[in-house]
Amino acid sequence: MGWLTTALILIPLGGALFVWLFPWDTFTAGAIALLVALAEVGVWIESLIRFHFDRGGLQLDQRTNWFSDLHVSYHVGMYGFSLWLVGLTVVVQAAAIAYAFWAGRTGARAYFGLMLLLTAAIVGVFTAQDLLLFYVFWEAMLLPLYVLIGVWGGAGRLGATIKFVIYTMAGSLLMLAAVIVLGLSQGTFDLTASWQSSSDWLFLGFVAAFAVKAPLFPLHGWLPDAYRESPPEVSAVLSGIVSKAAIYGFIRIAITKFPEPTKDFRTVILVLAAVGLVYGSLLAFRAPDIRGVIAYSSLAQLGLITFGVFAVNDLGLNGAVLQMVNHGLITGSLFLLAGGIERRATTGEFARLGGFARGRPILATVLMTTGIIGLAVPGSSAFAGEFAILAGVFSRGWGYSVVGAVAIVLAAMYMLRLISAVLHERVGPAVAPEALDLRPGELGAIVPLLACLLALSVWPAAITERSFAGDRAASAVTNQFRVAAGRPRLDYILVGRSVGSEQQHACLKKYRQALKAGRYGEASSLAETC
Repeated sequence: MGWLTTALILIPLGGALFVWLFPWDTFTAGAIALLVALAEVGVWIESLIRFHFDRGGLQLDQRTNWFSDLHVSYHVGMYGFSLWLVGLTVVVQAAAIAYAFWAGRTGARAYFGLMLLLTAAIVGVFTAQDLLLFYVFWEAMLLPLYVLIGVWGGAGRLGATIKFVIYTMAGSLLMLAAVIVLGLSQGTFDLTASWQSSSDWLFLGFVAAFAVKAPLFPLHGWLPDAYRESPPEVSAVLSGIVSKAAIYGFIRIAITKFPEPTKDFRTVILVLAAVGLVYGSLLAFRAPDIRGVIAYSSLAQLGLITFGVFAVNDLGLNGAVLQMVNHGLITGSLFLLAGGIERRATTGEFARLGGFARGRPILATVLMTTGIIGLAVPGSSAFAGEFAILAGVFSRGWGYSVVGAVAIVLAAMYMLRLISAVLHERVGPAVAPEALDLRPGELGAIVPLLACLLALSVWPAAITERSFAGDRAASAVTNQFRVAAGRPRLDYILVGRSVGSEQQHACLKKYRQALKAGRYGEASSLAETC
């Protein structure tokens, strides 16, 4: 069934070429792109049906040699957690394309072709199982984003584009160097191989690239301008999906392949995430416009998700994956709503807004529902994700949980401020009495995202119990981290010293056999027993 994964990459890529090569008018180009995006959702649903969550591991994979001399291959496939991230990608991209279709973007052939190309690149990042292939897809995300922001962005698009490119290219060059050195030193670029590295410098090369793209504090300088100046649907994709590609990189590469450096630098990363969490929340509370609140709240939420990832335990990782999906759906909905409000008021500044709830019940209902889920009220999917993250990071230190809890309170404050400033208070000077409620085209883009959030609020275990399934005692990522991080100590005790009972040496032999066979759960238990 590897063709399903390949199809998820080729369908939007083929759709982009189809839109570009023929002289379609604006309506036809948008309609074709939307149909391709909906077909992509259908293929993902088929992948979801065929995925065996109880088995775990890499599934729906396909492999073909690319450069045999360098042991580089076209190797794609999905794990449980990457399947959910691919689903987030295709759903949010379909909503973004639907919104752009309704808005009637100029230069439709170029615009919708770039959106489809971006879809293929992001799906490729989430499914690539070869380091060099991962880097190719990673860089492929930059080109369409550069053009989409630089050509169709707002008045400050030039400065926003330059910042975005400088930051991301700097991080990407560091990762390219790390990919080349790592692949050549290991003799393979295959991510599914059992190799691991203890190099701090290579680890930091990957971390720098991922931290910029997320972004994490203090590498977030490109964020406010890019989110404010992009078309609303592009901002939705940047915040909702592209940032998750970076967190995926942390899980799939940084922790899994560099367990010892992860252990060494974990405290530093958690502290920076804590600073970004509080800093982003405070800036979001003080932001003077809708997009500013959403942008800085994304900085804060990525800090919280990083808490879950670098807790490196089951609760933290499962909570992080759920919160990635939650955040993608929430910010996607909020940016599309911000676009609708800006179309009606020609501004997103709170000082000129207010009173939108009067005579616009659908807009008020959709914004209130999305905002309430975003502020993580008990019973919402965001609450489930944040609770799991805080419970997971508590094992690393209770102070992190305290910081997270304070940031959640701040999130409620800035989200309530956004809702109040837009819907309530006095009618602002930019709000015309004749401004319409949400139209069917806007609802067609936003309501599916909101429906997904409501479904996850009812059943968050759909993700938390199916992200790292297949090894119920501990996730594969957690086991690999625990085994590799503890291996130097174990080898020193049982090999570096001549002491050790016969039973200890027998235990070590079983441990090495389990490690070689990739049975990380068994190896982890033996590491503790020995």
